[in-house]
Amino acid sequence: MIHNLTAGAIHWKFPDHNITTRDNKIAVFEPGPVPTQTEIDGYIVEYEAHLKAIEYMEKRKFEYPPIEDQLDMIYHAGLGGDEFQEAIKAIKEKYPKE
Repeated sequence: MIHNLTAGAIHWKFPDHNITTRDNKIAVFEPGPVPTQTEIDGYIVEYEAHLKAIEYMEKRKFEYPPIEDQLDMIYHAGLGGDEFQEAIKAIKEKYPKE
């Protein structure tokens, strides 16, 4: 039976394969051969570990300020270096706040 976790694990393990499921089974797996259930179970374990390892990324994504605000903070803090400062300064001068 193919459920979301299984499908996710298979697509994660084989990102370049053409995979289709139908009636809760793998209908297309190109290039083959179709993995065994034991192999799929192993992929699920790996995939769950991968999801756990990157879980912090999703949580952080929603907490960070927008990139535009981060770049503005870097500019005003002077942490970007001369080249960065000059590039941002040129844009800020070209389009000043009104």
